[in-house]
Amino acid sequence: MEIKRGYKQTEVGVIPEDWGTELLEKCLLCPPMYGINAPAVPYSDRLPLYIRITDITESGQFSSKDKVSVRSDYSENYYLNEGDLVFARTGASVGKSYLYNPKDGKLVFAGFLIRIRPNPEILMPSFLAAYIQTENYRRWVRVMSMRSGQPGINGNEYGLLMLPLPPLPEQRAIAAALSDVDGLLEGLERLIAKKRDLKQATMQQLLTAQTRLLGFSDMWENKRIGEFTDCTAGGTPSTKVASYWGGPIPWMSSGDLNMKRVYAVDGRITESGLVNSSSKLIPKHCVLIGLAGQGKTRGTVAMNFVELCTNQSIAAIFPNQSFISDYLYHNLDARYEELRDLSAGDGGRGGLNLKTIKSIQIPLPSLAEQTAIAAVLSDMDAELAALEQRRDKTRALKQAMMQELLTGKTRLIRPPSTK
Repeated sequence: MEIKRGYKQTEVGVIPEDWGTELLEKCLLCPPMYGINAPAVPYSDRLPLYIRITDITESGQFSSKDKVSVRSDYSENYYLNEGDLVFARTGASVGKSYLYNPKDGKLVFAGFLIRIRPNPEILMPSFLAAYIQTENYRRWVRVMSMRSGQPGINGNEYGLLMLPLPPLPEQRAIAAALSDVDGLLEGLERLIAKKRDLKQATMQQLLTAQTRLLGFSDMWENKRIGEFTDCTAGGTPSTKVASYWGGPIPWMSSGDLNMKRVYAVDGRITESGLVNSSSKLIPKHCVLIGLAGQGKTRGTVAMNFVELCTNQSIAAIFPNQSFISDYLYHNLDARYEELRDLSAGDGGRGGLNLKTIKSIQIPLPSLAEQTAIAAVLSDMDAELAALEQRRDKTRALKQAMMQELLTGKTRLIRPPSTK
């Protein structure tokens, strides 16, 4: 491969000639340090806040959702300082990291975390935090963590991470540019969370008649699903018969329920696959519910906008003239936890079946009010979907920026002139 003028090949790939490379251990103020070996206790404002592997999100943020504390005479020795990073050292989360943010409060780090304290005269902590979000770093983690046969990287091994080292002014510029994008992402996440909470509150009000839309005052009926429509489960053609698969008929697996609004699926079966299985074509606008007793999608609600067939872990509630499918979708979607807890009487495994679904009571206003309620909630769904799409595009933009900036393909500071 021809290397562009002004660049060089190194252990970390092709980088600018004026960049260096160095082992992480050579860029630290002190050796990597293991966290405190103490159990978590219920959160108390009289005790230190504890950070464990499970308190670090996939994007490297501290999650205070289920915060806990730690009680130990040695806690003072394990507080994080500004500029510190912690890395997960074992298990499926090995390699996960967090750059300490003083806004998160005073944090004591737990024993399955390793603290790294960069020397800011060599390595900016924010630059390191950006680099460890790259595919290069993730590839290094995969290789290093499996050397002992089980996922794990100790403090000495983390020190062997080879880093690209731009001059400090360029490290700062790169970190600042990526931090701006992080700020935008955090703002979008907060807005999405706020909109979700607002939708949840709106569903609670509208779907229980606590709040009525303008122009509606009629009494509601309570009916079981089996009283106003029918439902069916699907099936899976034999995977041993090749001629059953790859045809023109869309076939939906339970994982597709997570799309919520199903416009297309990857699965395809043939006419003979349909005939020789318990699956059947279902019309558009069925309300779909995950049935699997032990599955993650049990109780998940979706709706199909294309004719398709499903596997046996999905129930399809048929549309008809006595209710609005969108209304039923929103009603059941708001009751996700309730659906997961429903027992099908199958030995305590907690699965759903068609009999259970048909017995679910639904409050039914007039068709006009159902339509109005569904329109309000669908508009909120559309707004959420637009925000989530914007967030996903911003994430993709950040990945592209990291690829350009952390390899020196795009320079934020003019490189020294070469003759």
